[in-house]
Amino acid sequence: MATNQLKSDAIMDLMKQHLSTDAGKELTEKIGLVYQINVAPKKLGFEEVTYIVDLKKGEVTKGKYEGGKVDATFSFKDDDFVKVATGKMNPQIAFIRGAMKIKGSLSAAQKFTPDIFPKPSKL
Repeated sequence: MATNQLKSDAIMDLMKQHLSTDAGKELTEKIGLVYQINVAPKKLGFEEVTYIVDLKKGEVTKGKYEGGKVDATFSFKDDDFVKVATGKMNPQIAFIRGAMKIKGSLSAAQKFTPDIFPKPSKL
């Protein structure tokens, strides 16, 4: 499977657009954290694609973070990330089930809620 065909790519593109809106700018002001999201096509830890959701600057980029240390890192399989981003799976449930791994600040991780994603109607 080509790693550039992740369903998560489309969500991250929508996230970029969302952060440029007024609602997105409010999120940036409210949260002010940097998240690294690793998405694997099938199995955690293999062929992961890294995205940076920078809620300090209000941008989404692909690749490693250049601005120092991220506040929290999340790892997902592509399908599980889509479920969390679209509100079909609660992030806490995803963590408990092992569908999401977290590294870094737990308080920063707790601010990672479905509210930071565009509403499912836009997805």
